[in-house]
Amino acid sequence: MPTIVNVHQAKTQFSRLLKRAHGGEVIVLAKAGKPYARLVPLEEAQPRVPGIADGRLDETFFEPLPESELKVWNQ
Repeated sequence: MPTIVNVHQAKTQFSRLLKRAHGGEVIVLAKAGKPYARLVPLEEAQPRVPGIADGRLDETFFEPLPESELKVWNQ
């Protein structure tokens, strides 16, 4: 079960809370007693490997998207 911390307390103890989250603890930040945000540890970053995708980009990549595709993105 995550630890719930009020925003005021989180502001005064932010460094400690970061250390706890980095150690694996999930901390829920609450505003007026209501859960508002979650402070969680990041997963270890994987090294980036450039060039793992096959193929090449052609000129069609740079053409505007069709209106139907734009509607999906702009919802």
